[in-house]
Amino acid sequence: QMAEKEKDCANRLFYLALPPSVFKPITSMIKACCMSPTGWTRVIVEKPFGKDSASSADLSDHLQKLFKEEQLYRIDHYLGKEMVQNLISLRFGNMIFGPTWNRDSIASVTITFKEPFGTQGRGGYFDEFGIIRDVMQNHLLQILCLAAMEKPVTTSPDDIRNEKVKVLKAIPSLSLSSCVLGQYCGDPDSDHPDARLGYLEDPTVPEGSSCPTFAAAVLKINNERWDGVPFILKCGKAL
Repeated sequence: QMAEKEKDCANRLFYLALPPSVFKPITSMIKACCMSPTGWTRVIVEKPFGKDSASSADLSDHLQKLFKEEQLYRIDHYLGKEMVQNLISLRFGNMIFGPTWNRDSIASVTITFKEPFGTQGRGGYFDEFGIIRDVMQNHLLQILCLAAMEKPVTTSPDDIRNEKVKVLKAIPSLSLSSCVLGQYCGDPDSDHPDARLGYLEDPTVPEGSSCPTFAAAVLKINNERWDGVPFILKCGKAL
């Protein structure tokens, strides 16, 4: 059907805003039936990219067997927000921040993501991942990297990625003593009906779930610029 509507050179872009459980069968079908015969084909994979290291590596291996690297885009949609996109310009385009964006002038950095509502009937999906996989290890870590990285040689994706990787390599493994986890409960005095329901009162949440809906963590970056400066990441629902 697509080929019938296309004329001359036609490019095809597939955006996988889908549950991660169907990434593998969908991409296999794209490779088998939907590649453009006359132009380029690109596949955008939305986060979460796997549930842990093993599933992430498995998905990477699967995609690399189907597509070339230049055909794949692994994205975090949070980076599309205007505030996040402006971080690089804010840091490196303002001379005032150059000499002060370091441990000598900054005591700590707090990055917060909070939603004023709960799962709102999406608890079944959320319970599979929890707040750490859903927000902290992607959205907040990306912002941390943009805030902490050195100035890239150019603004090309590869150069920016390389500086982000240097930041991540300088962060020691997180210990449990540096983390706080929580789960929201209902407020019986609230005027809003949703606010009166706790996480476990969402009918789509498994009974007795211990899935965290709030997480806070303190990270350290062992390099010359940030040595001794705590980076505090906080995220939660129904805050």
